[in-house]
Amino acid sequence: MEALTVLTSIAIVLLAGLVVTIISKRLQISNVLLLIALGIGLKTIAYNDAAVFDFSPTFLLSIAVLALVMITFDGSSRFKFKDIDQFSGDAMRIFLWFLLLNIILLTIFTSALIFPSFSMNFVLISLLFAVLMAATDPGAIFSMMRGKITKVIEVLEIESIINTPIIVIVPFLIINFLSASKSGQIVQSVMDQLLPFLQQIIVGVGAGVVVGVIIFKAMKKAYHEQLSPLAIIVAALLSYILAENLGGSGVLSVATMGLLFGNTFIKSKVRLQEFSSIFSTALEILVFVLIGFLVQVDLSWSFFFRSLALFGIMLIARWLAIAIALRKGKYKLREKVFMTLNMPKGIAVAAVVFSLSVMNIPELAVIIDLVLMFMIYSLILATIVDRHSKKLIKIKLED
Repeated sequence: MEALTVLTSIAIVLLAGLVVTIISKRLQISNVLLLIALGIGLKTIAYNDAAVFDFSPTFLLSIAVLALVMITFDGSSRFKFKDIDQFSGDAMRIFLWFLLLNIILLTIFTSALIFPSFSMNFVLISLLFAVLMAATDPGAIFSMMRGKITKVIEVLEIESIINTPIIVIVPFLIINFLSASKSGQIVQSVMDQLLPFLQQIIVGVGAGVVVGVIIFKAMKKAYHEQLSPLAIIVAALLSYILAENLGGSGVLSVATMGLLFGNTFIKSKVRLQEFSSIFSTALEILVFVLIGFLVQVDLSWSFFFRSLALFGIMLIARWLAIAIALRKGKYKLREKVFMTLNMPKGIAVAAVVFSLSVMNIPELAVIIDLVLMFMIYSLILATIVDRHSKKLIKIKLED
């Protein structure tokens, strides 16, 4: 009976999410914001003083990771190496400057506005939040920009692919530092984490290449209507699992494999990409509805104004990052404004939030609430910018 109850809840959540997604398409806005609102609303439904919809933390985390794997693969598989060579330099500079300025500005102001007293633990948690907010999620950008072509959107898409593995890895390194700081061994912990960080990158790329070469070599000559799409899902999961078990980054492994898939001849590749996109969309709907269940948001005016002030600080950091990274004048002012305001947080941030929520660290609760507010703010802002994109950038549609 318990399994039937969970399956029924999943079916209802997916159905409601599908309806909300259809409505968002009609309104020409991102569905992510409405899906989170739907989850918050469904969470409040109760019968006999018990929540009607109840999911275990393990289930939530598993769904989030699966969605992250498939959406990362779907997004990275649509890039060509020639496009990455053309725009990767700009995207990398934007991300690195944005990360650096976030670390400086957002860490300082988060510690001052959110935490009542100074301590190394609070500084580390503020640093975790600052790093996480440097994310620009592939799923959110792809869903809002799909079908549109311009150098600005190409840069934003590549930036999202570049920052996703780092954003998923670094917060957990900071958690390790946080644990070490409580025992007074933080300096030693920093040194101990440098080698594992490099290992995650090297092993992640290597695992993605190995799995991709083996799977895609077999798929070059043969296409099976039922088995080939399944092979794509299995390959993405194997790539993630192999990298994680070897101490590497699963997300980076999947992104590497996706790049190989997008730049390798495979029979009926377009059909496989369509299937991958459909499956990713279903998972995305489920994850963003479920994140509304997870977070208990403090809706006090004090929290609202403090979170809004911090979001303003992040916008300043974003503008400075883009102004410095693109200072050579290749981009117009309105294009830089577009890139500044278009930084939605999505599936990568959601997956990290699910992971943080199952950790027994009381100080993380307020940061999780703050992350959700930033997701909402960034999605609202990106939706408005996307609706008026023709005033800021020149767009042509894909053939």
